[in-house]
Amino acid sequence: MKYSKATNYALHTIVYLALLPTEKTIGVKPLAEVQKVSTTYLSKVLTNLVKAGFIESSTGVNGGYKLIKDVRSITFSDIINAIEGTTSSFTCSLDNHVHDRQNCYIGKVMNEAEQKKEEYLRSQTIEHVLQKVDKNIIHYITSAAK
Repeated sequence: MKYSKATNYALHTIVYLALLPTEKTIGVKPLAEVQKVSTTYLSKVLTNLVKAGFIESSTGVNGGYKLIKDVRSITFSDIINAIEGTTSSFTCSLDNHVHDRQNCYIGKVMNEAEQKKEEYLRSQTIEHVLQKVDKNIIHYITSAAK
């Protein structure tokens, strides 16, 4: 399955927000700049992350976004599902007198592959990524925070 750019930006945004000191917020503009995306597009991604309960937004002079969920409990799967949804990426297209969708061997292989991928993505947390983050990104994000 190919993931959308929105998922790419959501995953990176969560990591960037996780790098901030707990009491700090960051605006959409510096988050968009580091990812080279428009603030309008990233705002839509951020709205989905707020709705999913990963981050919160605040308005005003010191407004911005901050992570509200523990990095140990946020999995790649959680973020992907918040952006992409949870429907299967494969559906058997054949349904005739010889072949029905319920017993499609190709569908079974594809669904098993999706399940294995989902298991792996559920095992990978944002905390795992934070242990490997480039120190230059940490400096950029923390200096951009309000």
